[in-house]
Amino acid sequence: MSEFVTLEVSDGIGTIRLARPPMNALNRQVQDELAVAARAAAVDPAVKAVIVYGGEKVFAAGADVKEMAEMDFAQISDAVAGIQAGIGAVAAIPKPTVAAITGYALGGGLEVALSADRRIAGDNAKVGVPEILLGIIPGGGGTQRLARLMGPAKAKDLVFTGRFVGADEALAMGLIDEVVAPDDVYTAARKWASQFVGGASRAIAAAKAAIDEGLNTDLETGLKIEQHLFAGLFATEDQSIGMASFIENGPGKAEFTGR
Repeated sequence: MSEFVTLEVSDGIGTIRLARPPMNALNRQVQDELAVAARAAAVDPAVKAVIVYGGEKVFAAGADVKEMAEMDFAQISDAVAGIQAGIGAVAAIPKPTVAAITGYALGGGLEVALSADRRIAGDNAKVGVPEILLGIIPGGGGTQRLARLMGPAKAKDLVFTGRFVGADEALAMGLIDEVVAPDDVYTAARKWASQFVGGASRAIAAAKAAIDEGLNTDLETGLKIEQHLFAGLFATEDQSIGMASFIENGPGKAEFTGR
């Protein structure tokens, strides 16, 4: 039974909920529980899209510094692998994912949000990677995902300075994708996620894999990945349903099975 991270499923949407008061600090237990919840959401056929949420007040204000400060080189080497595994499990969910950000999303908290496909934040949110102020660098994927998301110059600005960024600036730089009133964050995330409940799940998973895997390689290899995934969808029930529905009724009327 997880203590700090839960997966709740309703109406086809899974909510991975971080709940370690007061600031959802990501200690090793939270990281391990996050990986368990993400893997459960990945394999549950009832889950068509996933929201990662820290609650009404805060998303996650970073790693547990007190825990890290007591570690030696060997221990932190194992711990950082655990951090990346927990966050990587969210990135690997083969379904649309959205981080619903309220309050602070800092350090490891922002790295969790970066592992989602989309980020929706309250207009009072503060995001950043302040690890440099501790004499270290982001270790949960921040240096890599920030650079891929925003480009190296903007990523270096955030990583080198450790500064906190408000919602409007984060939106302008592409760090978050939508800003709403703080009380509307989860509702907005759920609205976005609900689009995919009746969707062609295998095609969505293939699209996500094509984009994510393609970003990690050159264009020629990326095109081959796309070609392979495209052809594979012709072995699915949804492809037959979608094309037959298009021919008979026009676009947007297919009732997919997810198979």
